[in-house]
Amino acid sequence: MKLNTNSNIYTFVYMTVVVIIVAVLLAVVSQALAPKQQANILLGKQKQILGALKVDYSQADPAEVYMLLVCDTLHYGDKEVYVADINSDIKYILPLSGKGLWGGIGGYLALDEDKNTIYGVNFNHESETPGLGAKIVEPEFRSQFEGKHIRNAEGAVVSVAVLKAGKHAEGQEQVDAISGATITSSGVSTMLEVNLAEYAAFLNDAASQPNDAAELPNDEVEPIKEEE
Repeated sequence: MKLNTNSNIYTFVYMTVVVIIVAVLLAVVSQALAPKQQANILLGKQKQILGALKVDYSQADPAEVYMLLVCDTLHYGDKEVYVADINSDIKYILPLSGKGLWGGIGGYLALDEDKNTIYGVNFNHESETPGLGAKIVEPEFRSQFEGKHIRNAEGAVVSVAVLKAGKHAEGQEQVDAISGATITSSGVSTMLEVNLAEYAAFLNDAASQPNDAAELPNDEVEPIKEEE
């Protein structure tokens, strides 16, 4: 019996077989690449944290540098606080997430052991405007936060305000917003305020020490080395 390749049945069967084959191939490829994808995600996270700690890893493997410096993690509900040892000084690193003008923004905030003084910050963004909102990743903006305090004179956590030059935040220390990127700058300010409030249990826990922490889950996915 000759197969009628012009029939609707033939076309439907042919397309169904092609779709099934492609779906199977995509599933196999996705499964095969999953470990490397997860390792790349982990490496990106490690590099972000090292950035908040102001660590230059350009001449070394960032995964190895991270393993040497970031020693523990503290758990407060569903929140994690990373603990690092920088030249025998303890630093606490808090993950940040928020919203900018065009998409999500995030990063990491590193605090001194006093849980008040900002040691460093590192921001990232999904799709902010180049030359404007995207400047939140640049050292010129991030360095303004260094040495600022997240508590007011009474000891309450009030964050650090991001405001246009000339404006004043009552009861808060502040940094200058990015010119021409009001919404993104406001997003950073709101992100800091909201996230610090979510970490209230940690920030108000004077007894937390690195040796009380659980082991940092670095071994969940084996880190990969930076590709040449």
